[in-house]
Amino acid sequence: MSEPLIQVHDVKKVYQTGDVEVHALRGVSIDIHRGEFVAIMGSSGSGKSTLMNLLGCLDRPTAGSYVLAGREVAKMDRNELAEVRNEVLGFVFQSFNLLARTSALENVELPLVYRGVGAGERHRRAKVALERVGLGERLDHTPAQLSGGQQQRVAIARALVGDPKVILADEPTGNLDSKTSIEVMALFQELGTQGITIVLVTHEPDIAERASRVIVVKDGVVVSDTRQEPKPARPEASYAEREGGYR
Repeated sequence: MSEPLIQVHDVKKVYQTGDVEVHALRGVSIDIHRGEFVAIMGSSGSGKSTLMNLLGCLDRPTAGSYVLAGREVAKMDRNELAEVRNEVLGFVFQSFNLLARTSALENVELPLVYRGVGAGERHRRAKVALERVGLGERLDHTPAQLSGGQQQRVAIARALVGDPKVILADEPTGNLDSKTSIEVMALFQELGTQGITIVLVTHEPDIAERASRVIVVKDGVVVSDTRQEPKPARPEASYAEREGGYR
């Protein structure tokens, strides 16, 4: 098997709160290979959000090592970390994080603006990303003109537009009803079949069962790491086919 895309070895994270040390992670080791769809589960305070922040290069471990795409994250300076976040990783959040008065197309273009990509190429790539998630007919819609599920698909298109190696999704269905949640998971499953590595944090078992691997974190340690046959979210037509776009 090829070298893991993500290599976390004996990672610890300690926060200092006044005179109290909070051990959020207590020696976590995880390898994730290209194309895996991994769900990280745990209750509030388990350490799963801290782990996601470390995977997303938003924080550094107190001890241990994190190698992402062959590079030791601890050795990167702030500019290199920003570059990795923009070019290697794509982020999807529970609250969508879309600009309210900005069109879907312009929201998706944002990561490319930070890369210095020209306007014409930005428009083209953002349009392709929105078509990929079945929103090719809603390029000019603002978030207020879109349903919650459509807003999350815009956020997924924004994560995809930079052609990342990994998509990190933090409770991406937390603000959605159950039907829309399954539709969003269907989209993640579809992206997984295209070779994209997906790491998703959730506390919902019915969401985790759509992934091919479930890692459970409790009290800052991994208590189980299980591969499974993912439950299909939507076995019929792709989003793009249903919405009149293309894959």
